[in-house]
Amino acid sequence: MTWMMWRQHRTEVLALTVFVGVIAVALFVLGRPMHALFPMGPTHCLVPPLDEGCRSALARLQQDHGYSTTVLILLNFVPYAIGGFLGAPLLARELETGTWQLAWTQAVPRRRWLTVKILVLGTVSVLLAAGLSTVVAWYRQPLDPLGGFDITGFDLTGVVPMAHTLFAFALGVAAGPVLRRSLPAAAVAFLAFLAVRVTIAGWIRPHFRTPVTSVQAFVPGAGDLTDGTTNARDMILDQGFVDADGRHITGLEAVIMEGRAREAGGDPTIYLHDHGVQRWAVYQPIERYWTFQTIETVTFVGLAVLLLALVFWRIRRPTF
Repeated sequence: MTWMMWRQHRTEVLALTVFVGVIAVALFVLGRPMHALFPMGPTHCLVPPLDEGCRSALARLQQDHGYSTTVLILLNFVPYAIGGFLGAPLLARELETGTWQLAWTQAVPRRRWLTVKILVLGTVSVLLAAGLSTVVAWYRQPLDPLGGFDITGFDLTGVVPMAHTLFAFALGVAAGPVLRRSLPAAAVAFLAFLAVRVTIAGWIRPHFRTPVTSVQAFVPGAGDLTDGTTNARDMILDQGFVDADGRHITGLEAVIMEGRAREAGGDPTIYLHDHGVQRWAVYQPIERYWTFQTIETVTFVGLAVLLLALVFWRIRRPTF
């Protein structure tokens, strides 16, 4: 059975291994110049106030390596490419070619046959995702001072990518008995994967825990009108300015006030401070990173287990 499984899936396993290897090499080549910008390490530039070296390095990072964000966003599809590519043909190919009638009438019961396949190929998927997550974590270290609790950081590092990959694998496996063809199963699984990922990342994840609200006064003479929080790695959910009465100031009103201050030849922060204007933000602090990683991992692993349980229930039926 082991030899037969290897012959059936060796092409996918080898192709995915090469695929992840190529990505790892590309990230290593692209990441070395970014790391070279921080001789003391990127972590040195995580805590303000930033020295001249950090400011210069971050400016060069944004100017010369602006493509890095696009690269990381595209890598969000890799968990599906790994899990879905291995999961979709697992049952769909057997049903499409009719080989299930032979494979499931041998000495090995169908449930044991499916269990072994899922354990082996699911483990391969998770291991490939773990390797990718490790490389991405190294690649994006220089980007940490610019943000970390977002789709380019949270979704591609830690243990969440492995959970996403396992979920994609389970979706592919579950789509097989329904559609009975590999390519349609892979396509439907991808659409379902995308829908769940977007829903959780966009609407559910920001509320895993009650967000923190902060209101900060402007420091006169600081010249810094940047809203948000003091840590660029926080997950900002909403932000803006409030006046002395606690009324939210629109972006247009803020621009007008800033323009008036500059026309008078003064520092905008002094003008805003004197008029009682403060900046506010609703956010999830970066300190909750691992809490959110745990919650999302449990969520996707739970969905994967549920899907695989439905597959086992489905193949028990005599009319399969």
